[in-house]
Amino acid sequence: MRTLLITGPGGSGRTTVAAATAHQAAAGGARTLVLSADRTDTLGAALGVRTGASPVRVTPHLTAWRPDAAAGFRDDLTGFQDRATTVLDLLGASRLDPEEVTPLPGAEELTLLRALRDAALAEAHDLLVVDLPPAPQALALLALPEELRRYLRRLLPPERQAARALRPMLGRLAGVPMPAEWLYETTARWDTELAAVEAVLADRDTAVRLVAEPGPAGAEAVRDARLGLALRALPVESLVANRVLPEEAADTGLLTGLVAQQHKTLGEWGEAHRVAHLGHDPRGADDLAALTVPAVNPAASPVEWPVADRLAQDGVLVWHLPLPGAIRDELDLIRRGDELVVTAGPFRRIVPLPSVLRRCTVDGAALRDGELCVRFAPDPGLWPRTT
Repeated sequence: MRTLLITGPGGSGRTTVAAATAHQAAAGGARTLVLSADRTDTLGAALGVRTGASPVRVTPHLTAWRPDAAAGFRDDLTGFQDRATTVLDLLGASRLDPEEVTPLPGAEELTLLRALRDAALAEAHDLLVVDLPPAPQALALLALPEELRRYLRRLLPPERQAARALRPMLGRLAGVPMPAEWLYETTARWDTELAAVEAVLADRDTAVRLVAEPGPAGAEAVRDARLGLALRALPVESLVANRVLPEEAADTGLLTGLVAQQHKTLGEWGEAHRVAHLGHDPRGADDLAALTVPAVNPAASPVEWPVADRLAQDGVLVWHLPLPGAIRDELDLIRRGDELVVTAGPFRRIVPLPSVLRRCTVDGAALRDGELCVRFAPDPGLWPRTT
């Protein structure tokens, strides 16, 4: 199954492009599921069919699903309270009824990740189209599984769970209940769920389609999004220039400046796929077909972070990290044990070092043509000796 994540600046028409992309793929015979996390039914408005908590069949090959974050949050909280009854009673806490629970900020994003995981594991579709939030929120969402798993490993390391047999005895000695079994079981379950989402995002058949209106704001947003996606090693399958005005619109006078602005940005974007402005908000199958979005690219290249062996020539190993649009003054690197903390503009990621680099020290770094090259010199105390 291929997964196509669609995002772009707020107000760029990304939901409509997601609907058109899914509609086109389904018309070609691909079993397609389109997902959205919006509270309002913008996806259904574009498709011409109401969507909601249960998947709805739009066409014979197209299904749309907008998971209910409130219901998912209520179920999670109810389950948590059931498992934590002993601890809550000890603290004198009163339980929350499901009817009084409203989802917290971020619940929609977590619900979307869970739906993404469930859809991938079901293997019932050929293509999964995901209407992500606007680019800044989408980038934070895509980072969430990896970062949460890292937090869980730091807060509750797996090796500490080996001492579970001692906890009942320690609890009797201390006179208070020790961390209950459900805490570790819950942590393990969360880690498994997050790992499944992370696997979908890291899959070679997962790519991102960026949607933006051509213009200064759109160009800046696309540059930031490309950099943030590159830092997460997510490939950009295509760039869709949406709502492109026809050249004749410049003759009206009022739109002359806007047409010129779009033309300039389109020149900078090069091979961006152009989707014409229909003159109205697209609604229903006919309008979606008229948008002529690009077909899903079956050969999107995964982002590679190769390690080049330059030991014979320069005595170093070079780790190549493609970061298009990165600015030298906004780059920062910190080595922390077996991890490298990479900051590029507003984005940061903590990445584990490849095994061969863990026995090395950082020898320097350089940014060339949108690629960060980090040099590593072998540590004599850790590097295997040759005879």
